[in-house]
Amino acid sequence: MSGTVKKVADAASKAGKAIDWDGMAKMLVSEEARKEFANLRRTFEDVNNQLQTKFSQEPKPIDWDMYRKGIGSKVVDMYKEAYDSIEIPKYVDTVTPEYKPKFDALLVELKEAEQTSLKESERIEKEIAEMKEMKKKISTMTADEYFEKHPELRKKFDDEIRNDNWGY
Repeated sequence: MSGTVKKVADAASKAGKAIDWDGMAKMLVSEEARKEFANLRRTFEDVNNQLQTKFSQEPKPIDWDMYRKGIGSKVVDMYKEAYDSIEIPKYVDTVTPEYKPKFDALLVELKEAEQTSLKESERIEKEIAEMKEMKKKISTMTADEYFEKHPELRKKFDDEIRNDNWGY
């Protein structure tokens, strides 16, 4: 196996261990996102498994002496010479440079989406807390107390009363 393939397999193994799959899965909200995430995780694990099994094993060296005993040294030497003359091309990675900028751009977009999502979650949490507080107080709350929290509704109702518009 070439050294480059071994490095790729090792890097994929380390990357797989460094990914917090469970942590990311907890952040997903929709069922569709969960399905896509599970598909991504399964695909990543399949590729990583293939890299670990197929490409991390060194080929067994050829025992030329064993073949010399069984076949004869003249034929085996001819094959050994041909085998030694084969030059295995080195792997040149042309894919990573093409997709690295796209991946980096997606990471930036992901971080922006994460920040937007966190801000929206904060807003929703505040709104939920206000609703819970309102639910507790609604049975004893006066109109003035309600209008203190919602001044736009007070203005709307005052305008309707002033204009003699009672909604029917």
